[in-house]
Amino acid sequence: MNRIKEVLDEKGIKQTWLAEQLGKSYNMVNAYVQNRQQPRIEVLFEIAEILGVNVKELLIDNDIKKNKK
Repeated sequence: MNRIKEVLDEKGIKQTWLAEQLGKSYNMVNAYVQNRQQPRIEVLFEIAEILGVNVKELLIDNDIKKNKK
């Protein structure tokens, strides 16, 4: 699970812009944002760099995820 959607919302960035920056299709980025598909670790680091955040900010802590169930 990732927090890409939350970080995009916090920064006011659109998925289409992120797709352009990554050189990926909107559909692929949307799959990442909706957690239907997880990006490869290299892509996750690239997303973090583009968004100007630490890669850890894009990940959901397993302990937090367990407590929400």
